[in-house]
Order: sequence, then C-alpha cells, then structure tokens
Amino acid sequence: MKKTLLSVIVVFGAATLLPVAGCGGYQNNWLYPEQVQTVYVEMFDTTSFRRGHEFVLTDAICKRIESQTPYKIVSDRNIADSVLSGQLGIRSSVLATDRYSAKPIEQETLVNVRVTWKDLKTGRLLIDGEKVYASSSYSDPLGQTFEYSVNRAVNKVAVRVVELMETPW
Repeated sequence: MKKTLLSVIVVFGAATLLPVAGCGGYQNNWLYPEQVQTVYVEMFDTTSFRRGHEFVLTDAICKRIESQTPYKIVSDRNIADSVLSGQLGIRSSVLATDRYSAKPIEQETLVNVRVTWKDLKTGRLLIDGEKVYASSSYSDPLGQTFEYSVNRAVNKVAVRVVELMETPW
C-alpha cells in the first residue's frame, strides 16, 4: 500500500512539474522590443552602380514595418524612438547560356543588405551591421527583365530585414 501511494505521488508530481519545465520554458513575450514604438527609416545607401533600387528597398521596408510590426514609421528623426539604416548591394550573374550563341538564357540577381537599427533613447544598437541576402532569377527569352528580378529580390530582403527586428529567442 505504501509503495502504491508513493508511486502515485511520484507520477502526480512528475505530471504536475512537466508542463512547467517544458522544453526550455515557454514564454508569452512580445515578438518585438517593447521599448520602441516609432521608427525612422533612413534612405538606404547603395554600393552598386545601379541607382534607384535603394528607394524601392526603403519603401518596401517601411511598408513591411507598418503592416507586420507594432511600430509606427515617422518622417521626423527628432521624434523617433529608433533609426533603421543600411547599405544595399546588387550583383548579377549568368546561370545558363545557349550553347550555340553563348547568349544568357537564365540570369540571377543577388541583393545583399547590411542593416543597423539603433535605439535613440538608450543609444544601444538593436541590430549591429547584420547582413541579409536574397536572390531571384530571370530569363530574357521568357520576357523577364533585370528590373523584374531585382524588385523580387528587394521585396524578399525587406521581409528578412523586418524579421531581424524581432526579439531573439
């Protein structure tokens, strides 16, 4: 009887403590840093000789921040809680060529962005020069252009930049 009672207590105790212990502990915290409510997004610099894509990237990041985070984009740096800035690089390469004419059949655009996000209240860097990459391929014979490819890659990289803004697990 004592052995049965002891085993029931042990099983009950284990069943009670197991959900509390969990797998590293479950947290019901906010996905994004709570001390920030507004973000000023600086125009991204470009290291590429191709111009204009930094405007597309900055616009895509602003739209993603507004739609997917609790933050508000502000146009005045003086009233912002934080500043997001970065550098954009674009490269293109040939993936496949026609074996008779040596003309490119398929090409790829690689977009890389180095991102910095600074909390202006504390001066602490929330993101310190993290690199984010995205690529997209295109084919001239299919009517796809470099602009088509770079816009797709820029939108992919904007998604990844906003994902970087989440609080690390």
